[in-house]
Formats: sequence, C-alpha cells, structure tokens
Amino acid sequence: MLTIGVDLAAEPKGTAVAGIDWADGHAKLTSLTLGAADDDIVEASRSADKIGIDCALGWPDKFVDFVVNHRAFNHAVSREFGAMDWRRDLSYRETDRRVREATGRWPLSVATDRLGVTALRCAGLMERLGAAGVVIDRAGLGGVVEVYPAGSLKIWGFDAAGYRASTDSRSALLDAISSKAPWIDFSEFREMMVDSCDAFDAVIASLAARAAATGSATLPADDDLAIARVEGWIALPHRDMEGLLR
Repeated sequence: MLTIGVDLAAEPKGTAVAGIDWADGHAKLTSLTLGAADDDIVEASRSADKIGIDCALGWPDKFVDFVVNHRAFNHAVSREFGAMDWRRDLSYRETDRRVREATGRWPLSVATDRLGVTALRCAGLMERLGAAGVVIDRAGLGGVVEVYPAGSLKIWGFDAAGYRASTDSRSALLDAISSKAPWIDFSEFREMMVDSCDAFDAVIASLAARAAATGSATLPADDDLAIARVEGWIALPHRDMEGLLR
C-alpha cells in the first residue's frame, strides 16, 4: 500500500507531499517534496491507495446558509444574532466539534480563519484529483481523507507542543515516534523533516491516511454521514500506532 500525505498551503510555497510505502509489517518514507504545485500533488497521487490532506474539504453548512441569506438580506433577526455562541456555531463544522472533544483543541476554522484561502485551493485540487480518477468523498470514504497532523500526534500520545516552530522540538518528536514505531523508516528524509515543519506535517498526514485506510481512524457514523459529505470529516487515528500495521 502507498499512502500520500499533503500539508497544503495556499501556494506551492509551504506545501509538502510525502509518500510512505507499506509492506510486510514495515513502512518506508519513499518520497518527500517541498514547494509542491497542484500538478505535483496529482502526479504523486496517481498510484496512491489513500491520500491524506491537511486542509478542510468543505465549509460549515450553517455558515454557507448564512452567507446565502446575508447576500439576499433574508435574515430572521433575534437576540442571539451576531452573539458569540451564534458566531461559534457558524464558524465550526460538526467534525471540528468532534475533534475538540477528542483532543481538547479546536482545529482552525475554515469559515473565519486564514485556512479559508487554503481551502479554496483545496477545492480546485479536489476537482483535479477527481478528473484524474481519484474517488472523491468528503466523508473520507473515497481516495481522499481529511487529516489533522497535530491532533493525530496527540491521539498517538506524543507531546507536540510547539513542534511547528522549533527544529529541536521536531527532532525530539521524531525520535519519540521512531522509538514507539521502529518499523517506520524515515532515515532518507529525516533531516528534511527536522528542517521543515511542512515536510514534517506531510509525513504525519501520510501516517494518518494509513490509519483511515486500515480502519484505524474515526469515520462518520451513519447519523453524521450526510453532513460529513457536505462539510468534510477529519479522520483521527485510534490511540494505538500499531494499528497502522494491521
């Protein structure tokens, strides 16, 4: 099995793509690219069994409804209109709330944070992947799944505080991952992972994609499937990294 992880940014600068090959109880990081354009991502994904993208695949349904109604001046104004709880309800997707429950932290809001610019690129990328033959299902049941590297690391039991801002933290974190999962070979690209937080996250995204592909990650329950296919759904791995080998 080949899993691809994409740490997506609004432009190729800041975008990284990682490929991990899984066979015979071992995993090897076989490719890691920085400055990836859409063409690079599509090409890397052609032979992938699962593609994990660190970016929201959709927008909150209530937020979309609000924007449509706001454009038409079609609002039922109430005391709650514009208040903090009302804004939070529109800002986050159902999957964001589930991630908050599981990890204690909110993912970035695709509706109200700079992530929205990256999500616009992601929407175009999903179209291109679909045209290349990848089955697109925002709930993660097709060839692409939405992942959250920081949340995945926390679920796996690692202290990831500040790792994106510090090479020392990334080096220590990589040592911890290698100690817990010695069956993963990062050796060829270890220096790149330590030097670049984008490269590091792309690798974690590829690991999370493997979790989704092997049934070792959270997928939407039947009651959540309809909204997940509209808003997207973050696949958080189960606590045991050994599940990646099954």
